[in-house]
Amino acid sequence: MEKKSFLRKATPYLFILPWIIGFIVFTAGPLILSLVMSFFDWPITSTPTFRGLGNYVEMFTKDKQFYKSLVITLKYAAIFVPLNMIIALFLAMLITQPVKGVKIYRTIFYIPAVVSGVAISIIWGWILNGNYGVLNYLLSLLGIEGPNWLVDPSWALLAVILASAFGVGTMMLIFYTDIKSIPIDLYEAASLDGASPARQFFSITLPIITPTILFNLITSLISAFQQLTIVMLLTNGGPLKSTYFYGMFTYNNAFKHHKLGYASANAWVMFVIILFLTALVFKSSSAWVFYETEAKNSRKKTKKGRK
Repeated sequence: MEKKSFLRKATPYLFILPWIIGFIVFTAGPLILSLVMSFFDWPITSTPTFRGLGNYVEMFTKDKQFYKSLVITLKYAAIFVPLNMIIALFLAMLITQPVKGVKIYRTIFYIPAVVSGVAISIIWGWILNGNYGVLNYLLSLLGIEGPNWLVDPSWALLAVILASAFGVGTMMLIFYTDIKSIPIDLYEAASLDGASPARQFFSITLPIITPTILFNLITSLISAFQQLTIVMLLTNGGPLKSTYFYGMFTYNNAFKHHKLGYASANAWVMFVIILFLTALVFKSSSAWVFYETEAKNSRKKTKKGRK
């Protein structure tokens, strides 16, 4: 009996054992190791030596590129995150319309999300080319002389933002799923009251999907700080390091300059910054995020108060 009881208790853990092993080996293990490495001078070819907080002191007091790459990443995030969400929400609203062939449009809009970053970089390299790019050709039809997007430091960051915003398909589907779950009765009642489509969007759709907006905001913020593939392939941090993102700064310290300990410290500072910004977003969410359970509770309190 004791053996059977033990097996019953152990069975659930046996089912999740592969995940536990994978988490320890591929997630928790490297995470802890990188924290340990951040306190060492850890070159690839020689013996590590303990530095204590030396890597962090060097980063904050001596390495000017640390601050420059951080500022560039913050600029990128400040433009990319809202632009990404606006485009995704706009496309989600489009594919909710009862239009013929809407399923085809959903597929077309989602395809860039499953295309590799390398392919997206090649495509946008052609589009943004200053000599034969499609974008500059379209601008020339309007009588506008397009800039050298990937060569001019004034335009390179915007070029990377445009290329990054191409893969909004996943976020679009998340918005689409939430919008489709809104009861149609709410829109019908609003129409009877004479509310325009714009009024319905701002008074019904937007408040109801605020939890999804919060989720997409946080994930988009994290991806903005971790951006590496597209910027590496499009501009390689240039021109004049105008697109030298923090992710590239960390990557180069690790694999180009072979300073694994210093790069680990860079990565942990990035983690703390992302954690801080995420906490700020969560803190502000109480003022603008609408939860259905809260609405139900407020209705119940209102009914009790009337009684």
